Amino acid sequence: MFDKILIANRGEIALRVIRACREMGIASVAVHSTADADAMHVRMADETICIGPASSTDSYLSFPAIISACEVTGAQAIHPGYGFLSENARFVQIVEDHDLTFIGPSAEHIRVMGDKITAKETMKTLGVPCVPGSEGGVTDMDEAKRLSADMGYPVIIKATAGGGGRGMKVAHGEDDLERAFQTARSEAKAAFGNDEVYIEKYLTTPRHIEVQVFGDGKGRAVHLGERDCSLQRRHQKVLEEAPGPSITEEERARIGKICADAVADLGYAGAGTIEFLYEDGEFYFIEMNTRLQVEHPVTEAVYGVDLVREQIRVAAGLPMSFVQEDLKLNGHAIEARINAEKLPTFSPSPGRITQYHAPGGLGVRIDSALYDGYRIPPYYDSLIGKLIVHGRDREEALARMNRALGELIVDGVDTTIPLFRALLQEEAVQRGAYNIHWLEHWLAQSVPDPN
Repeated sequence: MFDKILIANRGEIALRVIRACREMGIASVAVHSTADADAMHVRMADETICIGPASSTDSYLSFPAIISACEVTGAQAIHPGYGFLSENARFVQIVEDHDLTFIGPSAEHIRVMGDKITAKETMKTLGVPCVPGSEGGVTDMDEAKRLSADMGYPVIIKATAGGGGRGMKVAHGEDDLERAFQTARSEAKAAFGNDEVYIEKYLTTPRHIEVQVFGDGKGRAVHLGERDCSLQRRHQKVLEEAPGPSITEEERARIGKICADAVADLGYAGAGTIEFLYEDGEFYFIEMNTRLQVEHPVTEAVYGVDLVREQIRVAAGLPMSFVQEDLKLNGHAIEARINAEKLPTFSPSPGRITQYHAPGGLGVRIDSALYDGYRIPPYYDSLIGKLIVHGRDREEALARMNRALGELIVDGVDTTIPLFRALLQEEAVQRGAYNIHWLEHWLAQSVPDPN
């Protein structure tokens, strides 16, 4: 087992890893930019080291700074959290070249799954159901028209190196195909330096379902059920729950086994998430995230496992501490992503926290790096906390979330707390009767009152 782990991240996810390290008796090293000198993860770690100025490019994304921090502190392994360098295959290769351990999958698996076309081709060969679409990148407009006509409109054009909703455009007919095609390519070039796109059939009312998988890198893998992440704004998840309210036990077992078998065949190591669009009882693969997800706590709640602890164990060469038969679904969990954003524009709202009170009680967990007097810097993601609740069933989880939101106090900045309080009053949310487009339509008609 490792003696010391460096956490190449910040905020609540850095705290999450520090807590797991402490329970395992492993020393933790927190890196930070100059803007994060007073951050909670810096206060909580066993050691800290400044790795650069506020800009993430010169700090949290700097390969030399992070590798040097390991050498200075004697850390043997790096946990990337999510975001930043968590899915950067080149960084993983450099970590391995310096005789350090990356707590996550191999550079090759990150590389394969990081390219949407290669990922889809790989999953097809492993028996994972995929959305009908082009076999590879599409560069010619005539080919785009032919493929779209064969699939039937609407279609969606996606960047092969895309993510976060960038480089994605929908064409509802041939009249707007060229505009969507060229716009997607331009956005992809600007965002990723690669203008290659591919085309898929666009599902009109799907849900976003993701299956949590975990492999030991030696041909053994399990699934930990699914999460429903259909409540999204601009392709960014807002609220997640497990299990999915639309998924039957039979469907869960079927798609879970398909995913676990695929990960085992790959020889994949660590946590991963295989994401699908789900419509009319069918699952269609869209991508695999080769890291820990923001919403991993809902899975931990319903399965009673510590995914970060398991990541560390497997990275250290130990076997997984559970097999598929050990994993029993228990109750229902929901997570609300609390952002420092001003409604209704969702513009970032950095600033000083004048008062902070976390909710408590049975079945309530909050992952946050806030404290009274903390100043949220303007340089990073606006996520400031994740409120997670667990109940015996979905009805109890919803009631618990409603109660916990009423207890949560974050003064000094604008937050998205009023959004969730409004959402929980909607019948569609109460019944779980929504798809990936529902929230965008609701927001166009309803403006939550921040007060």
